[in-house]
Amino acid sequence: MDIFTKCFEFKEAEEVKAAGYYFIFRRIESAQDTEVTVGGRRLIMAGSNNYLGLTSHPRVKEAAIKAIEKYGSGCAGSRFLNGNLDIHEELEAKLAGFFHKEAAVVFATGYQTNLGTIAALVGRNDEVILDKFDHASIIDGCRLSFGKVRKFRHNDMRDLERVLSTANDKVGKLIVVDGVFSMEGDITPLPEVIALAKKYGARIMVDDAHAVGVLGAGGRGTGEHFHCEDDVDVIMGTYSKSLAAIGGFIVASQKVADYIKHLARSLIFSASLAPALVAAASTALDIIQEEPGLRERLWHNTHKMLKGFQELGFDTGTSETPIIPIIIGDQMKTFQMCGLLQEYGVFVNPVVSPAVPPGRELLRTSYMATHTEEQLDRILDAFGKAGRQLGII
Repeated sequence: MDIFTKCFEFKEAEEVKAAGYYFIFRRIESAQDTEVTVGGRRLIMAGSNNYLGLTSHPRVKEAAIKAIEKYGSGCAGSRFLNGNLDIHEELEAKLAGFFHKEAAVVFATGYQTNLGTIAALVGRNDEVILDKFDHASIIDGCRLSFGKVRKFRHNDMRDLERVLSTANDKVGKLIVVDGVFSMEGDITPLPEVIALAKKYGARIMVDDAHAVGVLGAGGRGTGEHFHCEDDVDVIMGTYSKSLAAIGGFIVASQKVADYIKHLARSLIFSASLAPALVAAASTALDIIQEEPGLRERLWHNTHKMLKGFQELGFDTGTSETPIIPIIIGDQMKTFQMCGLLQEYGVFVNPVVSPAVPPGRELLRTSYMATHTEEQLDRILDAFGKAGRQLGII
């Protein structure tokens, strides 16, 4: 049998395109900003993870340009061998200081960060315990680890205790949770996770990709938000959200960071993060600390949109962050709503099964500090018009 048979028989994408509901791989012809150009039309971007709007910040762009001028466009090798630049180590020192941890490790992507870190920490006889809504990169890191994977119901602390209470006392245990869950914008109950971890002798890793720069008085994420930073063993983050680039990192104790640095295959066998990206992320981290007003505007916009959607009659689930889902609960209506919104000048992301459970189909919206009041009002107007047209509200 030809291994490509499955490729020749794959028709789903063509069928969705023919129906007019193909809203993935949309070609954006401009910078990732509060407005983007798609097919020659200007749309308000209500589906980006650029929470602080720093991808277009002049200082970030200038830093990236200067890094290319000094170091060139790439490192031509792994950090393990010839690709370890002084600016990689400087960024690691800056990240460790920012998160009040002893050390950091910089990876080329956020996905590789979770793959490498989890696979390095979780041995063949260890157990790794996940929230069922954890990000795909966490799940894939567990698959590479050869450890025993156990899951608990989303944000259900009773179920987490059930799993922990039946775990093997003689093996290592790592609990991995998202700080902010990327589809519905809810926050993990971290203090309760920590209490259970201590009770049952487990370590904790928090994927704070969507929390860095967003949660906490200083933007340090979920641990700072709940005032329990010291109790989180490993914090993972990415640059592709608030830090205006691409890449990932972990912060931890010196011993743990050193171990990961020397055992994480996704670090050892990947070319290192390009100089421009290192410089952009480093400068974005400076801006997060120097301009707290950005985070204040982000939260102002978040509260405005949560209130606005709820007043219109939309179901926003349990979101309490700049990720605001509009839960439709029907696949066809989700696609129809996305199409109408694009027609009315708004870019959003449709999310259907298997990314969410059947019956939980939604439009994932997210907001930036740099959205204007007028842009936000236009988004609400478009949603109101489309929602009434489809009988959703």
